[in-house]
Amino acid sequence: MTDPDGDLLLIGDIGGTKTDLLVVSAQGGLARPLGRARLPSGRYPDLKTLLTEFLATTGLTVRHACLDVAGPVINGRAHLTSLPWKVDGAALRADLGFASVTILNDLAAIAHAIPVLQAADLKTVNAGIETAAAAKAIIAPGTGLGEAFLIWDGTRYLPQPSEGGHADFAPPTPALAGLVDYLRRRYDHVSYEHVCSGIGIPHLYEFFREQDPGREAPEFAAALAASPDRTPLIVDGALRPGAPCPICRAATDAFLTILAAEAGNLALKVLALGGVYIAGGIPPRLLPLMDERRFVDAFCAKGRFAKLLGRIPLRVVVNPDATLMGTAAYGWARMRGDP
Repeated sequence: MTDPDGDLLLIGDIGGTKTDLLVVSAQGGLARPLGRARLPSGRYPDLKTLLTEFLATTGLTVRHACLDVAGPVINGRAHLTSLPWKVDGAALRADLGFASVTILNDLAAIAHAIPVLQAADLKTVNAGIETAAAAKAIIAPGTGLGEAFLIWDGTRYLPQPSEGGHADFAPPTPALAGLVDYLRRRYDHVSYEHVCSGIGIPHLYEFFREQDPGREAPEFAAALAASPDRTPLIVDGALRPGAPCPICRAATDAFLTILAAEAGNLALKVLALGGVYIAGGIPPRLLPLMDERRFVDAFCAKGRFAKLLGRIPLRVVVNPDATLMGTAAYGWARMRGDP
């Protein structure tokens, strides 16, 4: 099948754990993709191989691509944070015969989605009072921890990527004060990503297990030891009806406290009076465990600035396709020649 009008767009969300790919048309959009797949990123030696395999299965001729990646993008190139891949938009364009390939940071992609999200795409944790034309912030724990923000230029919001997730971690409560020393046994630098991400949840579990090893059930210990990805097991253990795993629950409670505190840090740094959006794959899963009052209290716990933070809207992005929505929006704009 060919595309004589050249209006097909390949969009991709390239993550450390999985890669979501869609081929969409201007008419059908994300609601009616012409091809779609979710592939395990680590199975492929590079992005070129992964894209080649996917496109071969679609039978489509696609001339334009817009791909978001988990890592900083500089001059169309990126070295992924959680994968040994180097992504080069110009090289992909030449190797795969595209007319254009656009590479953007995955948090920038979510930022492009924020202006088009609807009420059903969001769970409001703190209604606040949104200030028109003020900055908006996004924090997104997935495999790693992403951060971004949007600024108003007088006519529209412009997304700005950030690598704030790699800033120095500061424990927000006395109960978590020992985390930094604990993690410095392994790492010379302890960042928020080490404790507030899919990478970080096992660190939290191990921290609490070390305090009371007898609380760990032998069968759960065996399951963790056998799993290549322990985070889903820990989250499932915390969510288990009736008898949650106590160490898992301690880890997820700590995760939510740290997430709220770092969201507050980000809100202060960019003065996000337009709202803070919590995205990524993990927060929607933990909504059943979120005590909204405690979460907002942790978000606002900034001394003299607590009242200011209390007026900032705080929302969880629950649409799993939000990143792809932003990538598509940016891809179509580039195809139209918009700046």
